Amino acid sequence: MLKIGFIGAGTVGTALAICLSRKGYPVVAVSSRSQTSARFLAQAIGSRPVLSNNQGVAEAAELTFITTPDDAIASVVSEIKWHRGQSVVHCSGADSTDILASAKKSGAYVGVFHPLQTFASSQQAIENMPGTTFALEAEEPLLDTLKEMATALGGHWIVLKAEDKVIYHAAAVFACNYLVTLVKLAGDLWQTFGISPETASQALLPLLKGTINNMATVGIPECLTGPIARGDTGTVKKHLRALKKAAPDLVASYRELGLKTIPIAVAKGRINQEQAGQLEAILRQATD
Repeated sequence: MLKIGFIGAGTVGTALAICLSRKGYPVVAVSSRSQTSARFLAQAIGSRPVLSNNQGVAEAAELTFITTPDDAIASVVSEIKWHRGQSVVHCSGADSTDILASAKKSGAYVGVFHPLQTFASSQQAIENMPGTTFALEAEEPLLDTLKEMATALGGHWIVLKAEDKVIYHAAAVFACNYLVTLVKLAGDLWQTFGISPETASQALLPLLKGTINNMATVGIPECLTGPIARGDTGTVKKHLRALKKAAPDLVASYRELGLKTIPIAVAKGRINQEQAGQLEAILRQATD
């Protein structure tokens, strides 16, 4: 199989290197700003890759993964002497292959291999890898190689154009990062009736898991529940009154999310256009 190397031994690089190694891809060289991280990764891979500098990784590997922080990718790549026939791939969600221009100019194949997954730690990332969708950007023959890697990892793949990357990444932020924010806000509301954020988070987790399971099994819009899905104007009014008193800074967020939820409720078929209009009027008056 293709010999691969990793420049950057953080959470994503470590998880990808270990998972690919387990699938038979020989990881032959590793470099990192932190020698501790590089040694940990080397020990986690049975093939004992060579600990090297960035140039050494590029010379040893046929395909080099750049898994440094996003802001460092372009400078790392520009400092390496690449040659025709090599492949270099980064794992940034928001950046395209444009930041690998110096490698491409030297004749290397360039690509993007972004796992659409949340990686809080290396072990958790390894556990979450199966089923992950990978966003790919590359030209052939590298594109086929990346598709094969995604499949080998038990995942799926989509192919994006350079101009798609930023919106794709913003969508991921809505689905993942801002979900954390919403749960944090919900937990903060529980403090108004004397329950700690930790207890609130544990209590809300089954609700979150049930919602995600419903999205997976019945899909959107059918999985939508709650007062807007039912056209329950009375409950929405009560929510707004309570929020204005207990957490006035959250009224605008509730309002905006509610307005975005109305079309989903209409698509589900549980409310008609008249009910949708009533809900919209209530929410738009919320800041008056």
